[in-house]
Amino acid sequence: MAATVFYLGEIPPPGAVAVLDGPEGRHAATVRRIRVGESITLSDGRGVVAESEVVAAEKGRLELAVLDRRVAEPVVPAVTVVQALPKSDRSELAVELMTEAGVDVIVPWQAARCVANWDGKAAKGVEKWRAAARAAARQSRRAYIPEVGEVRRTRDVVELVRATVAEGGVVAALHESGAGRFTALPFEAAKRVVLIVGPEGGLDDAEIAAFTEVGAFAVVLGPTVLRTSTAGAVALGALGALTSRW
Repeated sequence: MAATVFYLGEIPPPGAVAVLDGPEGRHAATVRRIRVGESITLSDGRGVVAESEVVAAEKGRLELAVLDRRVAEPVVPAVTVVQALPKSDRSELAVELMTEAGVDVIVPWQAARCVANWDGKAAKGVEKWRAAARAAARQSRRAYIPEVGEVRRTRDVVELVRATVAEGGVVAALHESGAGRFTALPFEAAKRVVLIVGPEGGLDDAEIAAFTEVGAFAVVLGPTVLRTSTAGAVALGALGALTSRW
């Protein structure tokens, strides 16, 4: 099996031949130099996974005999991370780490204290995050590529919190002076979990008040203060150990 998953828009049934070209094909054939006879894993990034064998290899293109096809069950509870925009040199790192740690949805957030400002360049920033999520999902052999949403403002996050709580979910706003502990939240019974990660300057009082007013818990994650680019991944790891996700 290859050390990564390769993504294909649609996975054909067993016995058919799949063609891997474009960026994925170039990565497999040219960068990884995968050759005829090798076995690789394919996924559509939406849960379908297939084992296949290379039957033809050209520059930037592979033909693969599909050996089997299955659907990977999504991990529950599903987790959304609302990620305040980190500084540019750590922005994509945050996405990579969260993807490797199992995030399902990432929401870029223009928080009050963000040093980064995506005004006028949100589309470019979102595309970079989506590319980072796809690459990290490939490397970590994920059947599901995390969804990266459009950049949101605080009012949008408040509505997300409200909707999540209304459907029986749990929302944790990670804050160094939070009144509660992350480990004490009722994650196991939650249908969905939302983690809110503030910027390097932290969540401001108005944001905390707005989130907790509609049902979020302001909690401390652990004994140390983490960078915004790593807090989401650490929280996901802790959540995996606290629930049936791991």
